[in-house]
Amino acid sequence: MNRITACFDRCLGLGRKVLIPFVTAGDPNREVTVPLMHEMVNAGADLIELGVPFSDPMADGPTIQRSSERALEKNTSIHHVLEMVAIFRQQDAITPVVLMGYLNPIENMGAEHFVAAAVKAGVDGVLTVDLPPEEGEEFEQFCEQHDLAPIYLLAPTSTEARIGKIARSARGFIYYVSVKGVTGSQVPDVAEVAAKIETIRQQSKLPIGVGFGIRDAASAAAIGGCADAVVVGSVLVSRMEALQQTPEQIPAAIGGILAEMRKALDEL
Repeated sequence: MNRITACFDRCLGLGRKVLIPFVTAGDPNREVTVPLMHEMVNAGADLIELGVPFSDPMADGPTIQRSSERALEKNTSIHHVLEMVAIFRQQDAITPVVLMGYLNPIENMGAEHFVAAAVKAGVDGVLTVDLPPEEGEEFEQFCEQHDLAPIYLLAPTSTEARIGKIARSARGFIYYVSVKGVTGSQVPDVAEVAAKIETIRQQSKLPIGVGFGIRDAASAAAIGGCADAVVVGSVLVSRMEALQQTPEQIPAAIGGILAEMRKALDEL
């Protein structure tokens, strides 16, 4: 069983909301990423979303764009990201890892080669922002062969037909983008999110994670009240940016933010 499915089965079976932090691999340097991944798990993260640095991250707001720039300045490649996951797996064989990024680095590596290398490193899922399911049939076949979950995004503007298409293509969980716009944008309307989640559930039995606009323990708990998982990214990356000159402080700082969110989610 894929680690993502096992994670959701385990957590939801215990009544635990799944906490998914996002950070960009290699930000602010490659040495920070693996210790940070372990600290996030210690702080209560159930699944880690690891960003693959890219020069044109069109779905991301300025905060995460700058994190990609910092990682690329340190020459962080997709090969380095897979190495980080492999090193993480030496101590953690349970926590799922999803790579989030864009198609270009995957195409440069070769899609089939990438999927095989990702699974060998210990990756469990891939969210490729600019690869819609209409164009991803071959990639999905490679993923199916290697038990790698293709994760897809849904948005407030997604039609029922679009929801149905994603429901048939996605594996692991569905990522619902709670607001219109890029990462780090406005705070989501919880009632609207809840209504959309119910619409998605009519067409998919997959767990639903909600991200974009979650900034603190209160907003995490509000979204956790209707979603299976809460995805938090920009607030973490912003804190990392503030500490980029003292990177040794980053794991503890990010762990502190996640621990507060974990506590709020566990009190639901």
